[in-house]
Amino acid sequence: MAQTVTISEISKYNGQEVTIQGWLYNMRSSGKLRFLLVRDGSATIQCVVFKNDVSEEIFTNVDKLTQESSLRVTGKVAEDKRSPLGYELQVRDVDIVQIAEEYPISLKEHGVDFLMDHRHLWLRSRLQHAVMLVRHEVIRAAREFFDNRGFVLVDSPIFTPNAAEGTTTLFGTDYFGSKAYLTQSGQLYAEASAMAFGKVYCFGPTFRAEKSKTRRHLTEFWMIEPEAAYYDLNDDMKLAEDFVSHLVQSVVKNRRRELETLERDISKLEHIKPPFPRIHYNEAAEMVKKENPEFKVGDDFGGADETIVSEKFDKPVIIHHYPAAIKAFYMKRDPQEPQSALAMDIIAPEGYGEIIGGSQREDDYDTLLQRIKEHNLPEADFKWYLDLRKYGSVPHSGFGLGIERTVGWICGTKHVRETIPYPRLMQRIYP
Repeated sequence: MAQTVTISEISKYNGQEVTIQGWLYNMRSSGKLRFLLVRDGSATIQCVVFKNDVSEEIFTNVDKLTQESSLRVTGKVAEDKRSPLGYELQVRDVDIVQIAEEYPISLKEHGVDFLMDHRHLWLRSRLQHAVMLVRHEVIRAAREFFDNRGFVLVDSPIFTPNAAEGTTTLFGTDYFGSKAYLTQSGQLYAEASAMAFGKVYCFGPTFRAEKSKTRRHLTEFWMIEPEAAYYDLNDDMKLAEDFVSHLVQSVVKNRRRELETLERDISKLEHIKPPFPRIHYNEAAEMVKKENPEFKVGDDFGGADETIVSEKFDKPVIIHHYPAAIKAFYMKRDPQEPQSALAMDIIAPEGYGEIIGGSQREDDYDTLLQRIKEHNLPEADFKWYLDLRKYGSVPHSGFGLGIERTVGWICGTKHVRETIPYPRLMQRIYP
């Protein structure tokens, strides 16, 4: 009986008879030959059915196959340098599991709304499949990076009684008669965890009720957020640039085939290595002002403004020392520059915008209490957070990296909705 294997491992079985299990991606005929493109989720391989090598029944049944029919194929692995995999399967037997109904997604062009309505099927397509494999590699590499540097995974809750980034973009929900919110960030809880473990990270979904329809925004997205005790802003920036470089180089190394499928210019990714350029907010603001005269120094950068800055560099650029007035209450101010927060963002090249936001956190109890009051936040909800400044407070810093924007940049996708399996947008919660 032939061994069942995955297509991605087919090279290990050259000359041997194996069975693969998957779905028909496409089929073409030529006389006594049938060429089946079969995918199993790991890769796609051409299976050659020669009429003289199989029974009449098998050959007849093969002609009944439709796109996305499920099947088991048994045959001999043969080297074929013309194939993207370098191998094909010379078929001996085909076991049809199910003949699929007429598949709604064909090779012709479909509109975005149609494809999004069929997202559960669109994921099977070649390009979407490649993006998801890159996403998988980014997440794998992210965990590897922090695990190898002594960071402990301590995940933060998704239900929270308070806001991390301001109350205007919260999704509220009833929590057994009390008000609760879907988390905007795991950061505040990660700070508490860092005081227990030194260096931690959390990874999970985050939610922003932003009424934004840009190609960079989702209402539900995933963030990985490290937090480290005794880290200042410079430590934070160094960690962030090392992290981004590790993610990109891991994809280049382990998912080159997918990048080629996406027709990504890999040369632009290969040199994404530290150090990244670092510029003060004021310098970035002047760059923006020259091309966008309506921009007011002191305001936050919009997407178009970030693109202006990123176009000046061929690597991600770190912008630091933002005006404190436009940053969150928990960000520490620079003692030498009190109007500026010890904050930093990393802006991806090629117009993909902010992929990391981080800062040194305010570690003084009285100052943090004052900030909470200035932002009209309920002091009682932050009692536990203030406690961290009463029992062994230390300088500490962290950041959050958005998985979807990072994957979008690495893959070169046009819209962030293609970087998450089932995107949630302002006007979409189906499927």
